[in-house]
Amino acid sequence: MKCPFCQSSLSKVVDKRSVGTRGEIRRRRECLKCQKRFTTYETLAKVEILVLKKDGRKEVFIREKLEKGLIKALEKRPGIDKIGLILDRIESRIRNGRYQEVPSAILGKWMLSELKKLDPVAYLRFVSVYRTFSDPKDFRKELETL
Repeated sequence: MKCPFCQSSLSKVVDKRSVGTRGEIRRRRECLKCQKRFTTYETLAKVEILVLKKDGRKEVFIREKLEKGLIKALEKRPGIDKIGLILDRIESRIRNGRYQEVPSAILGKWMLSELKKLDPVAYLRFVSVYRTFSDPKDFRKELETL
């Protein structure tokens, strides 16, 4: 850590405390060369997660992509305010499972599971796109499983 005043890399921590809910640490430091104080904030670097697509390609996990799918499924439905919670649960499952690469099929199943619990209409909307329904009979079969 370099002093913002004299660029020295020699400093000592004077005070340390946790801030926020995501494990961020605030450190008050004193430069050993110029004796000026400065503050640093440290957070744990998140491990980059890759999504393994059906065709074998790998993509960086982007939470906003899942969010777009959920917004479309829950459009004009009562559970739209729960999107953040659903995304948090899915991301938590990925990180707690210590996935470096998560297959897109697993992400889809987790999304379907969350939507099935939340709203059957949103679930049907999502499953129709996810499983590429081409016939109204596909909807009937899925309705029977609900």
